[in-house]
Amino acid sequence: MTTDRPSTATTAAHEVSRDTSAWAVFLVFLRLGLTSFGGPVAHLGYFRDMFVHRRRWLSEQAYADIVALCQFLPGPASSQVGIVVGLSRAGYGGALAAWLGFTLPAAIALIVLALGLAEFGATVPAGLLHGLKIAAVAIVAQAVWGMGSTLCRGM
Repeated sequence: MTTDRPSTATTAAHEVSRDTSAWAVFLVFLRLGLTSFGGPVAHLGYFRDMFVHRRRWLSEQAYADIVALCQFLPGPASSQVGIVVGLSRAGYGGALAAWLGFTLPAAIALIVLALGLAEFGATVPAGLLHGLKIAAVAIVAQAVWGMGSTLCRGM
């Protein structure tokens, strides 16, 4: 005998996606800001995974439309996509929360890094920066591959 009631896991996933407060948007974007490395293209891949697949805040088509629109605007598309997602989720407060949550960790890390380099710059191994560049290329390549395989099916 089957029922139309969703499983507990499905219900929990949908409950997470119903929260439309600016605070909830801030926490989701803060998590992304703390764990998302790479440039705007990599960020778009992380956003797609989080907002289309995990949280189901957007459909694949809606996300593709937002990304396409943001590509035409000046500035980093990932920041603009994040602001649009926050705006659609929790209004103007959500837009601000998305921007702060995603940008704050990087801003703090850059300030700490700059202060650390000013103080201890001569002791940093030369290969460290090269290794970080290689890791960034791999992250961006993974994001491009994931988005390309989904959004460019007929090519």
